[in-house]
Amino acid sequence: MKELLIKRKGKFIQYLAASFMFNIDRYVQMGIFALIMWAVEKGRDANYTVVVIITILASVYSAISFVVSRMLRIGYMRDTILDVRKRAFEKIMRMPFKQYSKKGKEIYLSNLINDINQFESDFFISFLNFLINIGMFVISFIILLFLDPILAAGMFGASVLIYLVSSIFSKKTVALKEEVSTSSEEFTQEISNTFHGLEILKLNRIEDKFLQKSLSSIRKVERKKCISSVFTEGQRNIIQILSFIVSSGVMVYLCINFKNGISLALATFIFQLASVMSFNLVEVFPLWNAMKASISIYHKITDDEVEDKEKKEEKVDERIHSFDFQNEIVVSDVTFAYDNKSILNHANFSIKKGKKYLIKGVSGAGKSTLMNLLSMTFDNYEGEIKVDGVEYKTMVEKTFHDKVAFIYQDVFLFEDTIRNNITLYKDLPKERVEFAAKACELDSVIADKKLGLDEPLSENGKNLSGGQRQRISIARAIAKQAEILFVDEGTSSLNEDLGKEIEKVFLSLSQTVIAISHRFYEGVTDQYDYVLEIKNGQILQYEAKEYFGEAVTC
Repeated sequence: MKELLIKRKGKFIQYLAASFMFNIDRYVQMGIFALIMWAVEKGRDANYTVVVIITILASVYSAISFVVSRMLRIGYMRDTILDVRKRAFEKIMRMPFKQYSKKGKEIYLSNLINDINQFESDFFISFLNFLINIGMFVISFIILLFLDPILAAGMFGASVLIYLVSSIFSKKTVALKEEVSTSSEEFTQEISNTFHGLEILKLNRIEDKFLQKSLSSIRKVERKKCISSVFTEGQRNIIQILSFIVSSGVMVYLCINFKNGISLALATFIFQLASVMSFNLVEVFPLWNAMKASISIYHKITDDEVEDKEKKEEKVDERIHSFDFQNEIVVSDVTFAYDNKSILNHANFSIKKGKKYLIKGVSGAGKSTLMNLLSMTFDNYEGEIKVDGVEYKTMVEKTFHDKVAFIYQDVFLFEDTIRNNITLYKDLPKERVEFAAKACELDSVIADKKLGLDEPLSENGKNLSGGQRQRISIARAIAKQAEILFVDEGTSSLNEDLGKEIEKVFLSLSQTVIAISHRFYEGVTDQYDYVLEIKNGQILQYEAKEYFGEAVTC
């Protein structure tokens, strides 16, 4: 956080100076009030014309200083918030896939929107007022130390007492802010899920049920915010009561001294100084707690602390081998549980290079889990997964991901050219791109386009058919020269004919293919080499022709 604030040292100093302008304004006001009391005390001997002129000048200064202070601060605040947004986004973009996949996209969206907005609205308001109030406290204490050392010592003691009371609320304030952040994440996820299925809700006329569910989520978020606000105001009120008691004591002390000959103007000025020390603490400590809560949110959305911790647990120094797939991947005695539910139980099978594997099993059997294990997304398994004798857990993940590709049911295309969607913005040879397009039968589509490979696509490829979009995702894998292709329901969103054609493309590739599919295309699906069927935590490996009931000829 310190690094963020002083990144622009010049502007930060300017921000501090702008904040200090409020302090000067406050002391000018205190001086004016003391001057008025002096005039009252002097009666007819006072020069009221001078008092009026000084008061008018002070009012003009107050208005000008407010505008100037705002202008000096706003640029620094804007740039700092922009840095927070950049850091939060960079954290997500640089996050390893294994780490990224542990949370839903909606959580990251909530971090980028809700948490940053909360930080923006809470931190700088708290920071500005903290600087103003702590500045007023320190300056008032120094002045009071010269005017009345005994009262200054008493006020310092009272300040320590107020600090001790305030510190009781610190942890709870941070915890409540974190609860607001978490509930916002859950709300964003809930709303996102509702919008994903909004078409089905409307067609089946069940909007009301989900409306009530969404309203319940909204109420939960607002309840958390309300509790946090009430708690913050509660601690402020408690400190205000203590400050009022202290101010009453100061008033009694000054009345005694006034009888002993202290002037009304000086008594007024001293009382204002003591009140500043007392009542500014009402704001300082709750503001400090609010700042700590905001800083906690900042670290949550920008720090790689969790990832670094997990890397240490993984013993990154043991990941010394590169992924080099020459012959086979052997899975031996692998056991895996997810959310305390056993998925695989001492499973054994092998994957031979260049062969095509279809993962089958009833819903919930663990097909996606098996895919995640083979694709290095999960690595907290027991047993061994070895590539030509080298254990998965000792391999550098980057070398693995450089040589594998993923094809999903939902294809994401950039609003860019066909070429850039195939190459993913890498500088690949023209021949390799054209070969990839031809291998997945995309060349005829490109030939029909006026600009060929440089034909721009609309948002997420809306100007292409479902089959064409899927072929581009396959072309990506071929152009990447991936050795293993992981296909998760790659044809489920396509009609029967298109799905069959795309399945043929998968099976015609030279790469190793590991696929999950619920669909059976007669005369095509049985062309896989092997079927891996998950039953009761075991992996049963069959030749595809045997599994699908066809005779195996020798």
